[in-house]
Amino acid sequence: MGTHRRPKPPSRARIATIGMAAGAVSLLPTQSQAAPKPTVDEVRKQVEKLYEEATGPTEEYNAIREQQEKLQGEVDSAQDRLARKQQEVNELREKIGPLAASQYRSGGIDASVQLFLSGEPDDYLEQAEMLDRTSNRQADALRAMQAKQRELTQERQAIQKRLEDLKETRTKAAKKKDEVQEKLTKARKLLNSLTTAQRARMEAAQEQDDAAAGVSDSAATYNGPASGRAKTVLDFAYAQLGKPYEWGSTGPNSYDCSGLVGASWRAAGVSLPRTVKQMYDAGRKVAKSDLQPGDIIYWYNDNQHNGMYVGNGKAIHAPRTGKNIEVVPLDSMPFFAASRP
Repeated sequence: MGTHRRPKPPSRARIATIGMAAGAVSLLPTQSQAAPKPTVDEVRKQVEKLYEEATGPTEEYNAIREQQEKLQGEVDSAQDRLARKQQEVNELREKIGPLAASQYRSGGIDASVQLFLSGEPDDYLEQAEMLDRTSNRQADALRAMQAKQRELTQERQAIQKRLEDLKETRTKAAKKKDEVQEKLTKARKLLNSLTTAQRARMEAAQEQDDAAAGVSDSAATYNGPASGRAKTVLDFAYAQLGKPYEWGSTGPNSYDCSGLVGASWRAAGVSLPRTVKQMYDAGRKVAKSDLQPGDIIYWYNDNQHNGMYVGNGKAIHAPRTGKNIEVVPLDSMPFFAASRP
């Protein structure tokens, strides 16, 4: 970051004029002077730094969002199971009702009294056997209902735990989102502090830097050395050239870095994890000297930024907020590792 020039102290005449205009009592200068506006180059460096600082939290946000979606799926499945178990309990209740009524009607009198009142002992014994069977069926149904009731309670507890976890991930996601938004808002404020002419100068300087580094973000068709599945991946990626980077996005109109990699490989029928870190952990590592088109490139470290090798010492990636998907020299950023899905 550039150094700030110390402003020239104002003349006494100037101080007096300012003091009178403001109705000030004292003609002495105040301790705090307005800080000089940063230069175009300083703004550019600060903006680049803020955008770079936003990439880490963006990937953390992506991981939390993925976890949130998984938990939401588990909650939905558990609620379906809960509804089925509740229905089973209701059906068992309906079966037990008539059995209980039958026992109440026939089984409320003492067995010896029933035998005495019965004109035909054989009829009584037959009735007693039937009641015994009824009682056994009722006992079985009650046991089944108690088991289902326990399952129902466990399912409710499991859902409650999942809902608590889901609430926690939502809170985490909101915090990460705020962290990213704060950095992007600071960057926007810095850019808005520039005049139109200064903005134009900054953009022209960026374009010169990109041209000098061999960066290309104009729409093009992939015609490199890839073949088969890797060609499908890179054909898709090249069709996205010029589309904007947007944090947390997986297409089709914008992408973040891991969003572009995931969408490109998905076009070839390969499902990758969501974040840079997860892709790095899941992939088969390849040496820089063994790179093949389509391999995933990791710059800086294992969780900050990635793209794909296109061959001939170049890579395609979604760079950062304010820029579009582009092709860059492989070594335009510090190479960390590569993996092959």
